[in-house]
Amino acid sequence: MKLSPSSFFPITTSTFKPTRIATPSSFHRLMASQSTSSFGGPPTVNKTAHDFDKQAFDGLMIKRFFFAPAFEIYGGVAGLYDYGPPGSSLQANVLAEWRKHFIIEEDMLELDTTIMTLSDVLITSGHVAKFADWMCKDVKTAEIFRADHLVEGVLEARLKGDKEARGIAAAPVVEMTDAEKKKNKNKKKVASTAVKLEDEMVKEIEFVLAQIDNYNGKELGELIRRFKIVNPDTQNEVTEPEEFNLMFGSSIGPTGQVKGYLRPETAQGHFVNFARLLDFNNGRVPFASAQIGRSFRNEISPRQGLLRVREFTMAEIEHFVDPEDKNHVRFNEVKDVKLMLLPKDVQQEGRTELKEMTVGDAVAQGIIDNQTLGYFIARIHLFLTAIGIDPTRLRFRQHMANEMAHYAADCWDAEIQSSYGWIECVGCADRSAYDLTVHANKTKQRLAVQQTLAEPIVVTKLTPAWDKKVVGVALKREAGVVTKFVDELSEEELKDLKEKLEGPNASASVTVNGTVYELLPTYLTIALKTTKNSIREFTPNVIEPSFGIGRILYSLLEHSFWAREADAARGVLSLPASIAPFKCLIVPISNNADLMKISHEISLRMRKAGVACRVDDSSASIGKRYSRNDELGTPFGATVDFATVKNGTITLRERDTTQQRIGPIDEVIKVISDLKNGTINWEQACEILPVYSGEQEV
Repeated sequence: MKLSPSSFFPITTSTFKPTRIATPSSFHRLMASQSTSSFGGPPTVNKTAHDFDKQAFDGLMIKRFFFAPAFEIYGGVAGLYDYGPPGSSLQANVLAEWRKHFIIEEDMLELDTTIMTLSDVLITSGHVAKFADWMCKDVKTAEIFRADHLVEGVLEARLKGDKEARGIAAAPVVEMTDAEKKKNKNKKKVASTAVKLEDEMVKEIEFVLAQIDNYNGKELGELIRRFKIVNPDTQNEVTEPEEFNLMFGSSIGPTGQVKGYLRPETAQGHFVNFARLLDFNNGRVPFASAQIGRSFRNEISPRQGLLRVREFTMAEIEHFVDPEDKNHVRFNEVKDVKLMLLPKDVQQEGRTELKEMTVGDAVAQGIIDNQTLGYFIARIHLFLTAIGIDPTRLRFRQHMANEMAHYAADCWDAEIQSSYGWIECVGCADRSAYDLTVHANKTKQRLAVQQTLAEPIVVTKLTPAWDKKVVGVALKREAGVVTKFVDELSEEELKDLKEKLEGPNASASVTVNGTVYELLPTYLTIALKTTKNSIREFTPNVIEPSFGIGRILYSLLEHSFWAREADAARGVLSLPASIAPFKCLIVPISNNADLMKISHEISLRMRKAGVACRVDDSSASIGKRYSRNDELGTPFGATVDFATVKNGTITLRERDTTQQRIGPIDEVIKVISDLKNGTINWEQACEILPVYSGEQEV
């Protein structure tokens, strides 16, 4: 049923008699005086008046239940977290924006594949053999560390201690209480001690930290011995690094004979369904499939809250492209997007200076391998900044040789800086044709594209012609292996083999899998053969952007957090309206029953308009109610007062500036909806709604 203004506001002044309605409340006068500059424009907001307070931020996350340790009343389990109402809504809204930005705008094919994955799939992909991190243990207590994190944490602490000894560090070292020590026990950061290092040692440590991701297990062990790294809590020595597979194993069915794993990524679901996806796309490439879902990794020593967990949400894209044409049809739309890049050659020199350049220049100079990879890197940048990531704390780091998969052509990580340092949040890799090739070889299924050529290709080349009966008798069960090997020889190798078979001795030998086989002229002839091909068959390459949603959410929350200049205890989350858990707080000015009723009716109207809102009709002051919703990131507030009854107006407050405008209820709801949808910004809203002067209640 559509509500008319009269049915929505049935109360009249003849039936409703407030005690005081002639003058505005002191709160409204105060807010009106603070909400505009002397020229009537938006006030200046200083979000950097106070340094980032990690303790206050962590307290807010728990207090407002954005997230909390899972099974907390049972003592919790490291690496597992539950999202509360605001955290769940924030994640859902970010994923909705991700779907719009990528799946809808890029016309991608969306999948939802199973979490439980057959072991054969992950054996073929290489995860069972290679999906591992390096761990080491305290030799006495058996406490476990991820080796690269231990080295990184200890060396960073030594650099910090060197700066303190040189008088560079501004913050004094504060002794932690027992409770704080217990709370920080599982954190990666290591307490520093003010000890001055030799200049050469400082340079050496900086070099190591610049390429910490480039070391294998043996090299990490050498670093542990070289820098005499021990357990920072016990001072005990640690063992040599050893590999630990990160997948959760399980079994499928009651017999336990069918082995499976909880998937460590969503990507394999795309590859095993490639033939169906290609058919759905009418046999054409390029095209992309996308999937949002849960993945699992049995982290060695999960720390850093949402940044390193054992169960997490991923959003992954697999863009299938012709290996001979990696240009992108929409590349010109993003070629001028500026990126902060950390190329591999800079890291390998032990430096971390960033290069600012457009994605077009990076591709043209060969820093980024191809247009399609560059296109997605730019689109990742645009998405992250659109949802509120600070662009000055966003960089793209190129993988170095030792950390890049052997099959990858190029790989870049979108890293976001937080209180934990630079954290990988998105990976964007050119995986070549590896995945489809290994699955096709294992299953003997065709995972390739057949492309009809506009002009047939005429090819003349040396081609072996076998006498299968003779070869079968001579080589028996090995005949197939040998003929396949010879058929795949290069033109030059076939030419050499042809000369030997036509020579005076008329024989040749080939070595296949370590076994030598003698070939005779009666087995085969090698001659030039001309073929006309109207069909080109190829295995697509894959460009894969992979998003860790929990890491993005955590970084976003840190980047959005600040404190009011006049009161450091008043925390604010400046979340964009499009992703904020709640868009509007409805605040009745008093607990009068009629105002309460109107507030809830306005709430119903807003929610039907698609605006997520909350009514706060508690006994707290209006200022307190607004303040605690600033902590939730709620961008707008609507005050319901006695003017709502008489004039049908409500006052709209903007979170960051605390600026207030006023207007008819329907118009204000429309403005909030447009702000939420991004069709207007706050400055445009101020052109629609007049400023609230404090004298407009009645």
